[in-house]
Amino acid sequence: MYEERDSRLVPGAVLWRAAGPGRTVLPDGCMDLMWVSGRLVVAGPDTGPHPAGEVPGPAVAGLRFAPGTAPALLGVPARELRDLRVDLADLWPGPEVRRTGERIAAYEDPCAGLEAAARRRAAATAPPDPLLGEVVARLRAGEGVAATAAAVGLGERRLHRLSLDAFGYGPRLLGRVLRLQRALALCRRGLAQAEVAYAAGYADQAHLTREVRALAGVTPGAYAAGWAGANSETSQPSGSRTTA
Repeated sequence: MYEERDSRLVPGAVLWRAAGPGRTVLPDGCMDLMWVSGRLVVAGPDTGPHPAGEVPGPAVAGLRFAPGTAPALLGVPARELRDLRVDLADLWPGPEVRRTGERIAAYEDPCAGLEAAARRRAAATAPPDPLLGEVVARLRAGEGVAATAAAVGLGERRLHRLSLDAFGYGPRLLGRVLRLQRALALCRRGLAQAEVAYAAGYADQAHLTREVRALAGVTPGAYAAGWAGANSETSQPSGSRTTA
């Protein structure tokens, strides 16, 4: 079981919950704060597929932050959490983590507690650099790294350093991850692979296959077949874009 909804309190964030065996988590350029059996766990930015159940627990509630927004909130550069799942207690002082956990536990819906905790934290910390949103938007639209750097007034090296702290990896890999998500969304719509390759901005169908296999660990055809099979058995929201 998996369901999600947009946060009303944290701009660009998504609240989600999962139970049961789950599905493989795929790169999406995001970071998550999760509530797992009373523990607060941070999922760093992924560069490849991660198995479901990596953080054990019968059910998980999570808040998925928009790309580039979590590091300012958590106070930790994204590059330090790349491909990791760590307890929040390893990042924040113990008393602060305990207070946050107690507040979340007081909510009947842990998602609402996570949302309130993030909103409270955001009010006490500096907001993320607005330039990051423009970087994401340009890369998501398929713009190249050099053009993106020029558009935001940075050299490519400076953009790379900024991206490591904000997203966990450089702008080239972030662009590939965002393009992957475009391709997977088109696969879920049932488009033919040649159409997916063209619409998502790949050179050709072979390029699409190589990139999806490299980042998601499956071929586009296997992903589409698995998605269709899952949907035939259980209702999945459109936002299950981070799973396979």
